[in-house]
Amino acid sequence: MHEDLLSLLPKVELTRRDFVVSSLAAGFALAVQPVSAATITTDAEGLEAGEVRVPVADGEIPAYRAMPAKGSGFPTVLVVQEIFGVHEHIKDVCRRFAKLGYFAIAPEMYARQGDVSKLTDFQEIFKIVSKVPDKQVMSDLDAAVAYAKGTGKADTAKLAITGFCWGGRIVWLYSAHNPGLKAGVAWYGRLVGDKTELQPKYPIDVVGDLKAPVLGLYGEADQGIPVASVEKMRAALKAAGKPGEIVLYPETPHAFHADYRPSYRQKPAEDGWARLLGWFKKNGVA
Repeated sequence: MHEDLLSLLPKVELTRRDFVVSSLAAGFALAVQPVSAATITTDAEGLEAGEVRVPVADGEIPAYRAMPAKGSGFPTVLVVQEIFGVHEHIKDVCRRFAKLGYFAIAPEMYARQGDVSKLTDFQEIFKIVSKVPDKQVMSDLDAAVAYAKGTGKADTAKLAITGFCWGGRIVWLYSAHNPGLKAGVAWYGRLVGDKTELQPKYPIDVVGDLKAPVLGLYGEADQGIPVASVEKMRAALKAAGKPGEIVLYPETPHAFHADYRPSYRQKPAEDGWARLLGWFKKNGVA
């Protein structure tokens, strides 16, 4: 059904037998148990929500998709997972968007490399994640957009992306990759780092190539993303004349939006969500 759209996607050198994850995780990732009492649960009433299969250049990957049960022409949001993959929290974020009238889709970005949802050792998780090529991620996100368009329900001319932690970095990269993107919102995504053959660039390296305005949401007390790197990115956006914006929340840790974890901070999370919705509306994704 989507062959015409898929023919436009960049090819990645993989075969069907390389797919490890064939279905999404049930519940929350094991690495972040127990789940916090503050966890937000969004029901699927009035929605069409669940797992779908997204055709990609070399097979299929699982994804979670949520949209209103009635109507069509919904603005489209790509939701990019944390380091823990597409588990219940990411699915819930998709349902939150769907309740607001969006077509939200979260493709499993590690489908070929491994299932991190069942791992409790962070070093083992990092081993899998380090094997995920940025080129593959960009191609799979393009495929998710093609899938959304092929349903006849999504308006991919109104396309946005948001992502958390690992996915926050991807938001910046995808915003430099897809000229059809209207807006991006990156939640505490790493801005600088050690480059590898599979991850050759960081957000600071692609500022001049940004094709859509990005809102960056960061915590001042994030132990993995120094304030200095956030300020460096802010200065780079200004120097490049790009219409991006960065918000730095005082005394706020990493993963402050993750309501199922102890790192959750309600006020910054709610403020960030409100800013996200405003950013989407300002840039024509609503």
